[in-house]
Amino acid sequence: MQNMVTESREEPHTEFIYCCGANTELLKYGACHLQPTHKTLILIIPGNPGVVGFYRTFMQTLHHTFGYRHPVWAVSHAGHCEPPDSMDMVEDGSTAAERDVFGLNGQIEHKLTFLRKHVPRETSLVLVGHSIGCYIILEIMKRDPELKVLKAVMLFPTIERMAQSPQGKVMTPVLCHIRYVAYLPLFLLSLLPDRLKSSLIKLVFGGIRSLDASVVRPTVGLLSGDCAANAMYMGGQEMKMVLERDNITIKKHLHKLIFYHGATDHWCPMQYYHDMKRDFPHGDIRLCERGLRHAFVLDAGSEVAKMVAEWIHGDLRT
Repeated sequence: MQNMVTESREEPHTEFIYCCGANTELLKYGACHLQPTHKTLILIIPGNPGVVGFYRTFMQTLHHTFGYRHPVWAVSHAGHCEPPDSMDMVEDGSTAAERDVFGLNGQIEHKLTFLRKHVPRETSLVLVGHSIGCYIILEIMKRDPELKVLKAVMLFPTIERMAQSPQGKVMTPVLCHIRYVAYLPLFLLSLLPDRLKSSLIKLVFGGIRSLDASVVRPTVGLLSGDCAANAMYMGGQEMKMVLERDNITIKKHLHKLIFYHGATDHWCPMQYYHDMKRDFPHGDIRLCERGLRHAFVLDAGSEVAKMVAEWIHGDLRT
């Protein structure tokens, strides 16, 4: 009986909704709907691509580590997930275009709308951001200061000078000027059978010795339809908009923030970590000593989840 209970608790729930008129995927461990008994929600804001399936192992480990007491949810970025056959990518094309829902500002408003519509205001939040998800979290806290955020964990944060980073210098011309050139090969890839896509993805990821097999399927979905193009469009805006660090918002919420920087992160070089330590000497700003990659979900989702659980366990409300 105990094994049966554990299995049901470990089983995630996936649903697709329209949020800000755009297709959005939700991945939920624990409660599918929040009740007054759920005092705390752990919410994952992904990087780019914002595909929640990449965080499955990370979320499962978090949920298990806390004894299944706290719901762990992730909300995709608008238009980064392959919609089911019953849904289109957007509910209303003209409204989505007017709101620029696939752009960076649109994605921030998308998360605020999700919180307003699907999370009761009395629910306390532990926000966990990855990469550009950290920038989105800072904007969420700035734009809606009444949110009950207990803690915000920033994993491999890209919150400043993205275009000036080593990876940004390579990707900015691609994402901002010639991304349309990539649309044709992306379209051709989308026509391939899923089995062949899986084989190609495994080949590309072949150099990762401990690859998490659960990331293959969401990567296949990313290569279907317009998902990858939407991710690239958002990436181009990141290069133009993520400039100076928002020190005012960080200072205001410093006691709630935990930053975890990679030692070999080409999106957020070591200098950015040292600058943060200098500017916020009393902040909880950590440097990875485990050699983890920026895209930690590829092979270290469980390892990072256990670290995050250690950092936040004293802040959760039961």
